[in-house]
Amino acid sequence: MNKITTHILDTSRGRPAEGVIVVLFELSADHPPAPIARGVTTADGRIGDWPEIRPGKGIFKIRFETQPWFDRQSIPTFYPFVEIHFTVTADGHYHIPLLISPFGYSTYRGS
Repeated sequence: MNKITTHILDTSRGRPAEGVIVVLFELSADHPPAPIARGVTTADGRIGDWPEIRPGKGIFKIRFETQPWFDRQSIPTFYPFVEIHFTVTADGHYHIPLLISPFGYSTYRGS
């Protein structure tokens, strides 16, 4: 079984991004992207579990709705949302962090 988790850190302030809507999609050549889970980041900037899913192998997309979060901070941003595509190839834990600032972002495969 696979587990997909995420967290968001605002690198411009050195703090977690609480209250960001995050949507997880499963991608397939046979049908349009299908949302399979939705969550909101906690005070730690994390979504530790998507209780409604048991993802298999394949290609996924995680979409972070960053514009509303930056708007609540009264911070202009260049990125209204961030989408990260990744491949699940084997059983295990897939942690997809997002490091964001108003004019840049990065990600990596976490643990």
